[in-house]
Amino acid sequence: MEVKTKSLLDNMIGVGDMVLLEPLSEDSFIENLRKRFDHNEIYTYIGSVVISMNPYKSMLIYSPEKVEEYRNRNFYELSPHIYALADEAYRSLRDQDKDQCILITGESGAGKTEASKLVMSYVAAVCGKGQEVNKVKEQLLQSNPVLEAFGNAKTVRNDNSSRFGKYMDIEFDFKGDPLGGVISNYLLEKSRVVKQPRGERNFHIFYQLLSGASDDTLKKLKLERDFSKYNYLSLDSAVVNGLDDATSFRTVRNAMQIVGFMEDEVQSVLELVAAVLKLGNIEFKPESRCNGTDESRVKDKNDLKEMCELLGIEQSVLERAFSYRTVEAKLEKVSTTLNVAQAYYARDALAKNLYSRLFSWIVTRINESIKAQAKTRHKVMGVLDIYGFEIFDDNSFEQFIINYCNEKLQQIFIELTLREEQEEYIREGIEWTNIEYFNNAIICDLIENHQNGILAMLDEECLRPGTVTDETFLDKLNTVCAEHQHFESRSSKNSKFLTDHSLPHSCFRIQHYAGKVLYRVEGFVDKNNDLLYRDLSQAMYKANHSLIKHLFPEGNPAKVNLKRPPTAGFQFKASVGTLMRNLQTKNPNYIRCIKPNDKKAPHIFTESLVCHQVRYLGLMENVRVRRAGYAFRQAYEPCLERYKMLCKRTWPHWRGPAREGVEMLMADLQVPAEEFSYGRSKIFIRNPRTLFFLEERRRQCLQDLATLIQKIYRGWKCRTHFLLLKKSQIVVAAWYRRYAQEKKYLKIKRATTVVQSYTRGWQARKLLRELKHQKRCKEAVTTIAAYWHGTQVRREYRKFFRANAGKKIYNFTIQRIMQKYFLGLKSTLPSMSPIDKNWPVRPYIFLDGVHTELRRIFHLWRCKKYRSRFTEEKKAVYEEKLEASELFKDKKALYPSSVSQPFKGDYLEISKNPKYQKLNSSVDEKVLLADVVNKINRANGKGATRILLLTKKNVVLADQKTGQVKASVALPDLTSVSVSTQNDGFFALRLKEGSASAVKGDFLLSSEHLIETITKLHHIGSAGSDGEQLNVDIADEFLVQFKQDKVCVKFIQGAPKNGNGVSCKRKNNRLLEVSVPASA
Repeated sequence: MEVKTKSLLDNMIGVGDMVLLEPLSEDSFIENLRKRFDHNEIYTYIGSVVISMNPYKSMLIYSPEKVEEYRNRNFYELSPHIYALADEAYRSLRDQDKDQCILITGESGAGKTEASKLVMSYVAAVCGKGQEVNKVKEQLLQSNPVLEAFGNAKTVRNDNSSRFGKYMDIEFDFKGDPLGGVISNYLLEKSRVVKQPRGERNFHIFYQLLSGASDDTLKKLKLERDFSKYNYLSLDSAVVNGLDDATSFRTVRNAMQIVGFMEDEVQSVLELVAAVLKLGNIEFKPESRCNGTDESRVKDKNDLKEMCELLGIEQSVLERAFSYRTVEAKLEKVSTTLNVAQAYYARDALAKNLYSRLFSWIVTRINESIKAQAKTRHKVMGVLDIYGFEIFDDNSFEQFIINYCNEKLQQIFIELTLREEQEEYIREGIEWTNIEYFNNAIICDLIENHQNGILAMLDEECLRPGTVTDETFLDKLNTVCAEHQHFESRSSKNSKFLTDHSLPHSCFRIQHYAGKVLYRVEGFVDKNNDLLYRDLSQAMYKANHSLIKHLFPEGNPAKVNLKRPPTAGFQFKASVGTLMRNLQTKNPNYIRCIKPNDKKAPHIFTESLVCHQVRYLGLMENVRVRRAGYAFRQAYEPCLERYKMLCKRTWPHWRGPAREGVEMLMADLQVPAEEFSYGRSKIFIRNPRTLFFLEERRRQCLQDLATLIQKIYRGWKCRTHFLLLKKSQIVVAAWYRRYAQEKKYLKIKRATTVVQSYTRGWQARKLLRELKHQKRCKEAVTTIAAYWHGTQVRREYRKFFRANAGKKIYNFTIQRIMQKYFLGLKSTLPSMSPIDKNWPVRPYIFLDGVHTELRRIFHLWRCKKYRSRFTEEKKAVYEEKLEASELFKDKKALYPSSVSQPFKGDYLEISKNPKYQKLNSSVDEKVLLADVVNKINRANGKGATRILLLTKKNVVLADQKTGQVKASVALPDLTSVSVSTQNDGFFALRLKEGSASAVKGDFLLSSEHLIETITKLHHIGSAGSDGEQLNVDIADEFLVQFKQDKVCVKFIQGAPKNGNGVSCKRKNNRLLEVSVPASA
């Protein structure tokens, strides 16, 4: 059963929308967050703003079922969720053609990155499907692992902290399907490359590369797996619980492939990462020159050499760039030596610049892959994941510009929120009243003013000639900003802060919208300059590595620019300005991320930490702005649907327009007119108390309705139960009556059966007595008749006994004996098998001749029956077997072994075998026998293999290999066939003298199927038209005509030689001796 998610106002834990919080104070705000967090409600609204508490655990609220639940639903229709905001933004973009932006802010560890992933995954799930669309979605989603590997690191607050700001524009077509995207990055924390605070790590990619790359890859990159080998990697937090760097590396490699990185590009990126690690291992030692100045030299050049080999740089060029600095001014060029401290500064500056530019190149490369291909106008949804407001114990230049960015975001947030409110009031026809709120434009002006802003003065201090230090920069601030109400400094002329010991002399304090922040000026000038010596840029440009040349274009000697590069503050200010202009063109959606504790543990709510974040995120200010006009607004249809039961005229169905129904409802409830206003499509409620009054009345009404429903249900249930009992009683009564009647019937039946049995017994006994009487009468009559017939027979017998009685008795006896003999023979006949030799024993001697003749007749009849079942083919086979028996039985020793072997005839399957196709086609008649034989040579007695084909007219001999016909003998030319009596396969074909076939003389052949061959020859000769039979001569010595000579072939018995059987050997010109082994 599907369970519907509860509405924003149904069964709320605390208050789902802070706008409705009553009374509104910071304590009640924090308490409401705590109550909802304790019940795993991590999302809360402030109007259309979503507050997200990091649960630090997996939650089952992001399933595909949840996606479908929030899909195409009103923002306030269901309980607060990040999916509701994502769906609202996506539908506004798709249906109303409004560009959207989702601003995700919060401090490190609050869950900003996860929130951006959830937004992107939701949009990917609800937009269209298709091969191209799915590819774009996959590329957009897979860009996250790549950017996280190179831009995220483990900090004390977060194991996967984003150390850069990211803004992604996702572009859609008119149907709402994604076409591509553009990513912008802001202020990568490149100082982390060379130094990390205690308990924190460098960027993930360094550890992933050393843990997950194969040994072969590490060997190519000249790296080792041991983290302790590299100075840029902190060892106290190298391994993080819950992070599998090896698996993450494989994920990153796969993601880069999906996004569109080529294999050589991936290799180039890994080479630069390895080069940064090698760069950190380069150390310097001081050397004194003859003029008294100090210079630096590289201690161990092995790491320098390996780094230069990776990047294709000449070692001497890079080594000189670490030892000397060349300053160019117009036509002058001055080269100065670098001491050890300056060399280390140059090394770290190169490492930071190399990694920072590599990261920017990766972002650009991803943009090339995921950018929309179509040139038509696109709908855009921007997702901004950027640092929240930062207030640390030690705040420096990075925190200053991050907080400046958050001031700008707060400014645009207030402006866009008020503008959105005002546009909705105008759209609905509600009178707009100005709202009092704190405008932080004065703070933004303090920082970004072009003439006397802090950033402008910092740039001016960095550019001016002479000695420039952080102290001179602070003095300038004290001079220019001393009277500003949001600037505080101990060194200013303002006597108000002279005795403030919480404000050190080397610091200044700014009153931000989120609170006061103390900044230490140390490092401001250097970090703003962000200088990389031109010698190092030129050394990098000279590398043979294609990517290095691309990252350091200013190193090109042909394009030397003596103009000072823009400062870090100026670049960030320009980026923020571009971002703000971009955001102002879009409809904003806000996600404020809060982390509940610093322990990264679930179920812990640290009130002071949450209160601090609520203040610097300006959430209370947000609620006040939202509540300054009307706290709650709702469309007429859902409002009427929710509260229609409070008025009898609108319950249960209102037939008219929804607005009239709401007006009738409010009039019936007697709500004061100043508490609400009617818009064109919505009702606006000024005070949350009015909404809670409606909710309380609704709750009471629902209780009354529930009681009524329960009453009706219980009545229906009781009636149903009664009808069921009644129906059951009828069924039980029917079955009982059936049982009683059946029992009564069986009792009557048993009684009837007893009466019937007694009656039938009496009748049977009466009938028995009558039958017995009739039987006795019949027996008496029979006895009398028998005696009478006996008397008559005896009289007749005495009459004939003297005349012919002996002969009649003898004939009668013989007749009875013969009858008994034939009947006994009938029952003891043997089986119908012709080979069964059993026969019943003769019972009487005088039947000897008859017994033998009957046995002969039965055998003939049995054989006839057996033959009648033969087919024509089988008859022919048996006839041949019979003919073989007549020819060879008791004459040829080979015959007994051939009896059990069937006569197959075509042993070569000459008609089917493609090898003999030519031979088969040369024979016009049907082949009766096809076998391989040996033709005996009279010269040496050795055999040559031939194919013997027998047809009705000819005997054909052919070569076995080529199939060529060697000899063809017409059957009429054969006079006889000679064979021995031994157990051999030799036979001679005797030809008529003077015939055409007898030119070369007779043929002496040897065959394994001699009996079958001779039998078929004899059979065909007997069936010929001339009627002459072929003679078969069986003798151990016979003559064979070879051309003009006659040779005697003699068969003798002897032992086998060399394991062979029959052997033929020439004795002289007139004798061939065939040795046949003796039969076993």
